[in-house]
Amino acid sequence: MERTIKTETAVEIIVKGRNVEIPEHYRQHVTEKLARLERYDHKLLRLDVELFHERNPRQAASCQRVEITGSTRGQVVRAEATAKDFYSALDIAIGKLESRMRRAADRRRVHHGRRTPISVAEATTRLITQLESELGADGHQEPGERLPGQIVRMKEHTAKPITVDDALFEMELVGHDFYLFNDVDTGRPSVVYRRKGYDYGLISLTD
Repeated sequence: MERTIKTETAVEIIVKGRNVEIPEHYRQHVTEKLARLERYDHKLLRLDVELFHERNPRQAASCQRVEITGSTRGQVVRAEATAKDFYSALDIAIGKLESRMRRAADRRRVHHGRRTPISVAEATTRLITQLESELGADGHQEPGERLPGQIVRMKEHTAKPITVDDALFEMELVGHDFYLFNDVDTGRPSVVYRRKGYDYGLISLTD
């Protein structure tokens, strides 16, 4: 069940569960915990919190998963975590989100006065969210819905070209292992991705 929580500020907090009943006291706990995030971005508009329960008894130590997606004016920041209970998972996810938002705030101070290019983070996050909504919480399609091997949805997303450095930054903000963008220097569709250790890779399409 999804519910929107109105805070004292302009930030909208939406809490929903995937096959999970969310008690009122937990929603209040989420609101109180997330309140501190606004200090890193006063343009924060919305925070989506989604809870998942893993039914596999073999994964009892990490059976509860919390995903948090924050939407600001121009950027999306995302974090998720698993733990044996939703309170612990929430704390871990908020810690990750806070770290990413702190880095974003530091970056804005360094680049103060330079206009930040429009990112494709929001488009990427929405695409993943749409995919997950059509799949089960464990990432597998529910049986009996449709035959496999078919393209069931097509989407187009537009975005202003950005640099490789900005693409890496956006990838770190949403916590993904890859990031699709238009390279402002080459004019080519490109993907940055995470390699083993602390290295990154770059793939660009050519004619």
